[in-house]
Amino acid sequence: MNQFHDDDTTKRLADLRKRGEEALMQSLAPQYGLTYIDLHGVTINPEALTKIPEAKAKQANMIAFALMRQNLSVAVMAPQEPNTERLLNELRQAGFTLTVFLASRASIEHGFARYADQKMTTASKKGILDINTEAITATAGSIKTIGDVHQGLTKISTVNSPRQISETLELMFAGALALKASDIHIEPAAMGIRLRYRLDGVLLDIADIDTHLYGRLMSRLKLLSGMTLNERKEAQDGRFQFVFGQSEIEVRASVIPGAGGESMVMRLLDPGVASFSIEKLDLNPYLKVVMERELKRPNGLIITTGPTGSGKTTALYAFLRAVHDSEKKIITIENPVEYKLPGIVQTQIGPDYTFASGLRAILRQDPDIIMVGEIRDREVAETAIHAAQTGHLVFSTLHTNSAAGGFPRLIDLGVDARIIGSSVNVMLGQRLVRVLCPHCKKAVVASPEQITLMRQTLAHYPEPVTIADEVTIYESVGCEACGGTGFKGRVGVFEAIIIDDAVEEIVIRDPREVMILEAASSQNIPSMAEDGMIKVLAGVTTIDELERVVDLQNVRRAKEQGLAPDEEIDISKYII
Repeated sequence: MNQFHDDDTTKRLADLRKRGEEALMQSLAPQYGLTYIDLHGVTINPEALTKIPEAKAKQANMIAFALMRQNLSVAVMAPQEPNTERLLNELRQAGFTLTVFLASRASIEHGFARYADQKMTTASKKGILDINTEAITATAGSIKTIGDVHQGLTKISTVNSPRQISETLELMFAGALALKASDIHIEPAAMGIRLRYRLDGVLLDIADIDTHLYGRLMSRLKLLSGMTLNERKEAQDGRFQFVFGQSEIEVRASVIPGAGGESMVMRLLDPGVASFSIEKLDLNPYLKVVMERELKRPNGLIITTGPTGSGKTTALYAFLRAVHDSEKKIITIENPVEYKLPGIVQTQIGPDYTFASGLRAILRQDPDIIMVGEIRDREVAETAIHAAQTGHLVFSTLHTNSAAGGFPRLIDLGVDARIIGSSVNVMLGQRLVRVLCPHCKKAVVASPEQITLMRQTLAHYPEPVTIADEVTIYESVGCEACGGTGFKGRVGVFEAIIIDDAVEEIVIRDPREVMILEAASSQNIPSMAEDGMIKVLAGVTTIDELERVVDLQNVRRAKEQGLAPDEEIDISKYII
């Protein structure tokens, strides 16, 4: 007799029930005046979890999953249930400012499972699983260069101490914060474990960590981040916070498996970025006028473009702060929420809360302004454009090389070229260049080749720029103040294209980048190369640094032929 195995059918039915329950809770959330959340896609902060004892949490069907100072985020299943209301009141009386989300039973039970890891953490604590924030602050004050971190880690590795792991972690974070690193990389290799910092957008080797410390170090960091300890074959994401001076540093951790072991990258989120203003973006005067005008419009789509790490999200936060006031409802959908913005509803995508489904849900929340972290497929693009056409001001990002490249990218995603002009207000392109250290930068006379490149780059700048035969520029040196790198901080170089009649027509007729640039040439907005070269002349950065992040090859090819950048090269003489 044939045997039928219904494991797959059972699994499919369970998945259908779960999706049905999530959809129900998502539809009920607005009726309670709450935001829906799926905790399967959220990293639960172990410190937040401990704010509610496990027994009370299970009695009230409530999970605390995020904590920033006294701001506690909790997920509930039935907000009007007596036990839930009682516990919410207790938390408020304890001094917490609550943000309450609605979640399904499966989501809440997923949160309950994190108590097991927390018990293991607590059982083995006693200084072994804590980060000593006072030690980090004190150590950071003594670190001036990368060499200081290297020497400190070498010293720790030679001393057999019960706090060896703790001291390694404390020095690792102290060094990153003292040198203002944006990321910490722990990379296993054949010869050892490499520690690297990303300083001002550039990865620098710091030290090699002993292999015998690696396993315990990763276990410690995974516990702090709320990850599953015994999962080593799949990627995991997590977060944790610690206090540094007067700031609360949030760390976003990512782990991926590799041939030599798990590789971890930790992004150190600077809370100061959340208060970033449009003035601090250092937009050139031409673009600043354009953006101040565009941000006053009641609807339309504003898109920033550029690769990962080019400052797109920071720019969007600055724009959100510029348009925020008490009369407007602003909702964001991000992956993940990097910085908390006061007065703005911020949501985070998860397995059952994608950019597309989240954006559709946001539109039912009566927003005035929406931020979508990234346009990555046709569904998100079309929904964002629909929102822009129906009375909403929408901010988003695209991964393209330039502002002009954003239009063919939208078309490539499946957006009808005929509706781009009526929905997109402005397309920005941006990069980040390192700023010369003001303490050690060295004045030099530009070479003839550099002067020629400057003249050709700025030949069509909106306002004529005279480049003399002898020009003083600056180059990097390196000192204690900048950690020996010669640079301290980064600044944006920008470009933009306004969608006017000429651009709209060319997008429909021939959306090649070169044609879009020609149609937008009368807008008199500097390109990234022009904006960057003005900053070189002002002593903000160097030509080499600008060329590292902005494509100057077109200008160089024109220079080699003795042509202006916009003149055509006769290729007939190269044809054999």
